[in-house]
Amino acid sequence: MILDVEKIHKQYASVLAVNELSFQVQESEIFALLGPNGAGKTSSVRMLIGLTSPDRGHVRYHSRQGEKPVITPAELGYLPEERGLYQDQKIIDVLIYLAQLRGMTRRDAKAEAEKWLKRFALEDRQQEKVSTLSKGNQQKVQLIASLLHKPRMLVLDEPFSGLDPINQEMVLELMRELKREGTTILLSAHQMALIERLADRILLMSKGSRVQLGDMKALRESSGLSLAVTVEYQSNVPALDNLREAGVLEVRQESDSARKLILSHQADLNRLLSHLGESGPLKHIHSEAISLHDIYLRAVGHQPATEVQKEASSEGVAV
Repeated sequence: MILDVEKIHKQYASVLAVNELSFQVQESEIFALLGPNGAGKTSSVRMLIGLTSPDRGHVRYHSRQGEKPVITPAELGYLPEERGLYQDQKIIDVLIYLAQLRGMTRRDAKAEAEKWLKRFALEDRQQEKVSTLSKGNQQKVQLIASLLHKPRMLVLDEPFSGLDPINQEMVLELMRELKREGTTILLSAHQMALIERLADRILLMSKGSRVQLGDMKALRESSGLSLAVTVEYQSNVPALDNLREAGVLEVRQESDSARKLILSHQADLNRLLSHLGESGPLKHIHSEAISLHDIYLRAVGHQPATEVQKEASSEGVAV
């Protein structure tokens, strides 16, 4: 185990951002935080890296030297959601400066920066100012800054932000590579399909509290969901009554002629298929395993902005 979080609590004036949150992160694990806006992810991350302190509760890091409340700058790599680059400086100079803050020599920092810029296809632009880069390329530079000093633990807040699908896949493979090399990664992101493919374990949060925690197998089991069945009719969907008796927990509209049915573990597929066929002429039907997206919607709900989020926004607090 590298990180032990025990009942951390954080409140900003009237805003309860994090409420008695506990979890552990194992060495060389990819651990994901998921939740709607205002769930407390950012407040939690800031406490984990020492930018703020819990009002109560404990954050403990474990090393060969024993237990400690904070992780050293040399051991930590942090990618904030907000841009943290000096826009009027050269890309290479920014990377060298940030690496030196983490304890690297200028010579080593320059060599590592050039290596990573080449990998991200930015080596020809290293003498340009950061401000000349697109949002996606600035995200690449900021990611390089978080990892070029070879940290023991990487904390990444929205690492896929601003990246096109090709670069998202490149970053995905990079994280797997870092994990194989022994780096522990804690990340927060909204791209659930990517998180489902990447994370060893996932913590679902809502209103500052833990909702579910586990790998995809455990999340599927604890959610009570088994399958997602998409059914399309030849014309508009007829009235679909009494589906709950066949084990349907939720019906989501996909289009005028299609619905997605979320099934429980106790679903009676024969009864369901019979009912769907009797309801009208079918055009297409297929089933798939419950996705992280389905589990998330079921666990957290289709939440509008919460009162916590509204209050935090009015007080200038990111939660």
